[in-house]
Amino acid sequence: MGMVCAGFLAFILFTSGPFARTLPAFPVEGRDLNPLLQDPGLIFHPPLLYMGYVGFSVAFAFAIAALLSGRLDSAFTRFARPWTLAAWVFLTLGIVLGSAWAYYELGWGGWWFWDPVENASFMPWLAGTALLHSLAVTEQRAGFKAWTLLLSICAFSLCLLGTFLVRSGVLVSVHAFASDPARGMFILAFMVLVTGGSLLLFAVRGHRVRSRVNNALWSRESLLLGNNVLLMAAMLVVLLGTLLPLVHKQLGLGSISVGEPFFNTMFTWLMVPFALLLGVGPLVRWGRDRPRNIRTLLLTALVSTLVLSVLLPWLLEDRIIAMTAVGMAMACWIAVLAVAEAVQRVSRGTKTSLSYWGMVAAHLGLAVTITGIAFSQNYSVERDVRMRAGDSVTIHDYRFTFREVRDITGPNYRGGVALIGVTRHGEPEAVLHAEKRLYNTSRMVMTEAAIDGGLTRDLYAALGRSWTTARGPCACTTNRLSAGYGPGAADGAGRAAVPGGPRATAAVNHCRRPDETQRTVITAADFSADCRGAAVAAGAQRAGR
Repeated sequence: MGMVCAGFLAFILFTSGPFARTLPAFPVEGRDLNPLLQDPGLIFHPPLLYMGYVGFSVAFAFAIAALLSGRLDSAFTRFARPWTLAAWVFLTLGIVLGSAWAYYELGWGGWWFWDPVENASFMPWLAGTALLHSLAVTEQRAGFKAWTLLLSICAFSLCLLGTFLVRSGVLVSVHAFASDPARGMFILAFMVLVTGGSLLLFAVRGHRVRSRVNNALWSRESLLLGNNVLLMAAMLVVLLGTLLPLVHKQLGLGSISVGEPFFNTMFTWLMVPFALLLGVGPLVRWGRDRPRNIRTLLLTALVSTLVLSVLLPWLLEDRIIAMTAVGMAMACWIAVLAVAEAVQRVSRGTKTSLSYWGMVAAHLGLAVTITGIAFSQNYSVERDVRMRAGDSVTIHDYRFTFREVRDITGPNYRGGVALIGVTRHGEPEAVLHAEKRLYNTSRMVMTEAAIDGGLTRDLYAALGRSWTTARGPCACTTNRLSAGYGPGAADGAGRAAVPGGPRATAAVNHCRRPDETQRTVITAADFSADCRGAAVAAGAQRAGR
């Protein structure tokens, strides 16, 4: 820990001195904070991610100490697991909060872009999730000792990689607020030193902490090992997709982009077996078990899953898309088995710990997340329209009326707010106040989305770019369901679910349901000041929570 602290202190002292730009002379007036960062959510988002990164450094330090001493006993897991859990919780909350911020602040209606900086926090989250489950095996069965140490090293190394990607600017990202190759080289050298030295130590002394426990094929630890492998495979997919454009360019092969289709396809293939093992794992005993002990429960869950995965999309959408059915099958399998096993425990009077209920809540949160992803990715539609201020547009049973634009003046900005009235079946639904702001010091124009949240839908409005004509293009998107995707999970010492949260807009080909949600973009003929003629985006997004 001392060496890690020394490394980052050296980084601050030699490359990022806070007084280097102000002494001996300092500017009379500051440059102002980036308008994107002038949001209450950003008060918590970076510190939460930072606390997650720092927390994994403690697990890393315990792993190095175990390798140096050649001993890994119950004391290791007793001290390492709370730190790992706390780091994982903070990192989860940071990712969820960042997704929510992107949804309402960036104005493009999205929650996850597979951006390099987003991936930078997602990779240690995947490794940390695997580490949490591996620590459970080490604590309960004294197994997976070497694997647990390797995961501890990987989790912290990925935190360093994330810091490098954010600070260096080597990859193009909408989140890269700092770009300095010199500082990036310092972090890269530090990362190579820490990661390389740790892996070398593991290669030399890892055999001293190997487990002597033989695991039966049908046991909880074997199923946890399978899930660990799938989680790390998912991490490698994200790592490959993030770094491949950089490597491709450095080799002189030109510029390429790895985007959503690649990640979605790969994750689908990995998450199906992951969900299968995740549902079964808590039902199987430690050490050795027999499949027939849970055969009835598995058959009941299988039938329920098959029925629900077909019935729910049909009831909600009147049509079934294969990928939606696959996603619903995964979610129902996890949820049905988690609830059924919890009911059995309660009915039998089995004593359960707080950590068990945290596990159940986290698994249910993941099921809700998968449900939202499955529906929002497959039941969406986008079309373009043109409108003047004062016009109305009806999409299914929602009618959006662009009323007026008012000038606004804030403490450090000026701009305009567009009032968009929304009715449904002639009844008022909401009035959305979408803003366009021009910040006085930075001269940056920013969009402030307007969101009216409901139990089953969101009304979403965001102003587009400035226009000089009375008419402009309008993008209309419909969404049936979306969820708080974060990774759907976790808070507190025992892990609790996060089933709600930001809703997303995801455009695909075609959808005809009259009760689907909408995101409509309407052009204003007259805006205000430097924001005149801005396009207005308004939408209603159905959000399943």
